[in-house]
Amino acid sequence: MRPIRPGDRGPAVTEIRKVLAGLDLLVPAAPDSDEFDAHTERAVRAFQQSRGLSVDGRVGTETWQALDAARWRLGARTLYHSVPEPLIGEDIRSLQERLLEMGYDVGRADAIYGVRTARALAQFQREVGLAPDGTCGPHTVNSLRRLGRKVVGGRPQWLRESDAIRQSGPALVGRTVVIDPGHGGSDPGVAVPEGQLHWTEADLVHDLASRLEGRLAAAGVRVQLTRGPAQRDHLPDVDRAALANSLGADVFISLHLDGHVNPAAEGVATYHYGTDNGVTSTTGERLAGLVQREIVARTGLRDCRSHAKAWDLLRLTRMPAVRVEVGYLTSPADRSRLIDPRFRDRVVEAIVAAIQRMYYPIEQDVPTGSIDVSKLRAMVAAGTVAAGTVVD
Repeated sequence: MRPIRPGDRGPAVTEIRKVLAGLDLLVPAAPDSDEFDAHTERAVRAFQQSRGLSVDGRVGTETWQALDAARWRLGARTLYHSVPEPLIGEDIRSLQERLLEMGYDVGRADAIYGVRTARALAQFQREVGLAPDGTCGPHTVNSLRRLGRKVVGGRPQWLRESDAIRQSGPALVGRTVVIDPGHGGSDPGVAVPEGQLHWTEADLVHDLASRLEGRLAAAGVRVQLTRGPAQRDHLPDVDRAALANSLGADVFISLHLDGHVNPAAEGVATYHYGTDNGVTSTTGERLAGLVQREIVARTGLRDCRSHAKAWDLLRLTRMPAVRVEVGYLTSPADRSRLIDPRFRDRVVEAIVAAIQRMYYPIEQDVPTGSIDVSKLRAMVAAGTVAAGTVVD
């Protein structure tokens, strides 16, 4: 859909204003107006910030879907597992968070009523004497509200994800990593002409992805790219996430370059799934932090830190997923580095080292920049996976 912008008018703007007013974000409240005015733009920006979306003040596809989901509150409708189009909404996220607090495994609180959520709810219903049909109606909602937490001592999902990583062991051999070179096909991403040359984000991140594929494969990892160098039509983010899920990937890395109208904007940033209300992928958050620190230490790029976002690519993947913005192609300083193959090799080494460190037990982690990626497979074969060697 074409983004709805400040200055637009029409029924869609009226719907947007009604939702924002219902969330107490639109002041002054005039939800029946059809004008996308300055008050509406501020409310949209506040909503995007609270939901972990890109804060641009416009209503594109992801923001529209998030607004539509925000209409619902737990108990306002009956929830059930629907195929092939699952129910989506904030009421489902509230249900998932409540079940997680009580110790039931719904996976990630992604606001989608899938099989795992229905199964967890049926288990709860069985334990409280309700019909275990996986449908959340008034009786189930009342039971959920009456009961307190069962899990204490930390976030249940954090405990579950951390234990899964620990149980899987430190070795990379045999793991599956999906690498997502952003954009592609008819979508070049950020594009910058420079003399006779024309640099595009799609081409540079595919080169990065190919180098990363080679390094990981050398360490015994099964690697899948989401696109080739000349794919005619690039996959939407939803399909890229579905591909990673269908492969049962252990890690998902999405590679991008940033751009800005101000050429002074520069640096590397990483993103993991999360929102302002505390919902997060804890293993994704740890991996994003490791990737960020390794790239900064090995390349000298400006540290733009790690951030939580609820983009589809991060929300819908069921494994630790990170999006990396490896510098600004619009920055002369960053661009001079990014077009150097040796620099891209250092970025790749940083990402491989970060993936390896994610599987180390916390108490056996090593200093940032200390893993010699060229010796990683030999280290794994020798059983010294927790003892990195200093990089020259």
